[in-house]
Amino acid sequence: MPYTKIPKYTFIKLGVYYFSKVVPYDLRQYCSKPRIVFSLRTKSAAKATQASVSALAKLENYWLSLRLQSMEIPAPHLMLDHGQARSSEVPTIKEALELYLSLKGEGRSDTFFTGARRNTKYIVDCLGSRHIDQYTTADGGKFRDWLVDKGMTKASVVRVFSSVKAIMNLVIHEHGLNVRNPFAGVYLSSKLGPVKRIPISATNVKKVQAECKRMNDDLRWLVALISDSGMRLSEATGLHLDDLVLDSGVPHVIVQPHEWRSLKTTSSRRVIPLVGASLWAARVIKKHLSDGPCFPRYTSPDRCNSNSASAALNKWMQQLVGRDNVLHGFRHSFRDRLRAIEAPADLIDQVGGWSSQSVGQGYGDGYPLGVIASVMKKMT
Repeated sequence: MPYTKIPKYTFIKLGVYYFSKVVPYDLRQYCSKPRIVFSLRTKSAAKATQASVSALAKLENYWLSLRLQSMEIPAPHLMLDHGQARSSEVPTIKEALELYLSLKGEGRSDTFFTGARRNTKYIVDCLGSRHIDQYTTADGGKFRDWLVDKGMTKASVVRVFSSVKAIMNLVIHEHGLNVRNPFAGVYLSSKLGPVKRIPISATNVKKVQAECKRMNDDLRWLVALISDSGMRLSEATGLHLDDLVLDSGVPHVIVQPHEWRSLKTTSSRRVIPLVGASLWAARVIKKHLSDGPCFPRYTSPDRCNSNSASAALNKWMQQLVGRDNVLHGFRHSFRDRLRAIEAPADLIDQVGGWSSQSVGQGYGDGYPLGVIASVMKKMT
């Protein structure tokens, strides 16, 4: 079968695209062969085009770095320490992290600290622990590709880059360093598009709720509590027993900050009527516990580990109702279920803790608890 050079710098062998590029003559001393050839592992012309462009860019960057290394330093007599880097006076990435947390961390939730530390660890795992002036823009691209190879969506990659750029910018400013942020301006392809979380269907909501009642353990109480209340997982995981009020005219849950768990926004503080499976879960929790956190498995006096709950319960749910269903999908379906019974948008925002969409919605005290309860009962 004749080789077909389409797209550029590729050829086809047995239906699979291969990348092929001649090594520049002045750089052949660095290569074992005069031509770079490797499989792109795809039979798609579109994917081969994307892969070959990326491979060419990385090769060109690498070859440029080799050329620059072989150049003599201009005006060496003007360079401090004869051109030696003075990284010893520049913070390492780990020192930059601690400075960032000490200056920016006051009043922040555990999630802020956990995220910053996790994202810095990603840098160390991918690029190693260095002084911050030793990272390059090429490292920024390498870091992006490493995150993508881990299976992250574009939304996750953007969040990681926002965090590490903020850490770098702060330490550069605080120390008055004349260095460029190597993670700024890194291209994030639109083809890394985020995976949209889908609402859980009404059928699957009922299936999960029925299984929760059948298994009747603390993990399933947590799922059921979320399913008909619209609470975020962290909000439910961090509840205190006193937050569940069942001896009033309208059973309800008080979503409020605690020492072990803050809230995402100011509008997250709210009171939600308990109906359906959420009311069942609240009653069972009250029956089995006498005081303290509703979910002591995940809550200590100073910390609420909702991420562990998420990992365990998402795996269980996906085995039960399919891999596209995750706990956060309950929150999406909660809003859709309220829309389906024509609940007013401002009532939906109030019960879900979403920010009001207009100035007028911010006036007054909102809907009475009894009115919300009557609407939510129609939903279930």
